[in-house]
Amino acid sequence: MGEFRFNGLSAAGQPVQGTVYAPNKRAAQKKVADLAERHKFTLRDLDERVFFRYKIKHPSGKVVTGEQKAFSSEEIESALSRMGMEVLSVQKKLFNMQRKPPNGDVIMFVRLAANLLSEKMPFNEVLNLLVADISSASLKQTIRDINSDLKGGVEAKQAFMKHQDKLGKFTAYMLGVASQSGNMSEIYEATAKFLERRDEFKKSIRSSMIMPSVTILATLGVFVWYIWFIVPATAGLFADFDGIELPPLTAFSIVMAGWLDQNMIWLLLGTAVVVGGVVAFLRSPKGTFWAHKNMIRMPIMGSLLHKLNIEVFSRVFAILYSGSGQNIEVIKVAAEACGNTYMEHQVKTVTIPMMVAQGADLVRAMEAAGVFTPMAIARFRTGSETGAVRKSAQQMADYYEKETSLKLEVALQSIQTVVSLFIGIIVALLTVLSAETALIRPSSTDLMGQ
Repeated sequence: MGEFRFNGLSAAGQPVQGTVYAPNKRAAQKKVADLAERHKFTLRDLDERVFFRYKIKHPSGKVVTGEQKAFSSEEIESALSRMGMEVLSVQKKLFNMQRKPPNGDVIMFVRLAANLLSEKMPFNEVLNLLVADISSASLKQTIRDINSDLKGGVEAKQAFMKHQDKLGKFTAYMLGVASQSGNMSEIYEATAKFLERRDEFKKSIRSSMIMPSVTILATLGVFVWYIWFIVPATAGLFADFDGIELPPLTAFSIVMAGWLDQNMIWLLLGTAVVVGGVVAFLRSPKGTFWAHKNMIRMPIMGSLLHKLNIEVFSRVFAILYSGSGQNIEVIKVAAEACGNTYMEHQVKTVTIPMMVAQGADLVRAMEAAGVFTPMAIARFRTGSETGAVRKSAQQMADYYEKETSLKLEVALQSIQTVVSLFIGIIVALLTVLSAETALIRPSSTDLMGQ
């Protein structure tokens, strides 16, 4: 999220200044316009906090270059001059875009912070220490900004949520909550474990799907090549003779080869358009919602992914649950963290409204959402009846963690079986096709055209 500072004048002529956070300048202008209308002031200017390159000369004579975020070059010049530096130049960076830090670097940051906090190290020292060891430039700057905001008195949650585009919404929220709680080390540890678990599962799925996908594509490529080139080059010679009846599969293959010769370009273009359209749709909010809704109903992997989502929901719920009140914000954050937009939508539009507007208890509201397994409902019901909701959520998360880890191996074996079956069918078709071609026995009369 970008940081924008606005200046204006109130109706009484008093200066008005503040900051807003928005993904771009247009969104920031809209936010400030709403503020100006609400608080009756006139906007004069709006500046974004961006990177500037500076070149300074130390009193010792050493020339140093660096980068710093500021709203204007004058801010940097003034700050460096107060430090006794001779400012040689300050220029705004031409490109201020920062890439999102690699997921591994964010996980390492949270894990190392959790370890250092468990050693009772002060949080500001933890941040200073980690800045020196992190390789990602964008994450390094993010930590610097957070540390600077915390020193300036900014609320911890706000300081972290400013950088949710870099850290991730869930991570930023959890770290912000941790800084305001009395169990910072525990929340950092739980967040690190959650991030590591999610990353490990994604890597397992990705690595396990690469080989089957490559195998299927290679098999299809060989099949098309055989029909398109090999069959016409062998059996196609006999198609020109009258009186030679080709076997059905061979005849079909020759017809398909001719069709591919005429339509291959259109077939490739059509495939590219369809694939591109599907990818674009799945990346859209509507497409993602549709995919997540149907993903948990898929054979083999659907149940596994569904239980993983419930595991994440339960783990986050257990981390944040306070045991007092209805913990609406906790349920909302747990739904956002579960990784399934359909489940998140059901919790936000069914569970939470039932609890707020109708006064329903947690278990009945969760059951009405229709996205939790009977086992999860049963565990939360037991916890609600015994007053140990947090413990039940933690037990549910631990159980599903173990179950999904074990079932992942079974699912991967099932996928490999399906891939092997597919390859076997293709090989069988090619074998039959080759046998048919080999059995063609034209007579001498056929060869002579009689």
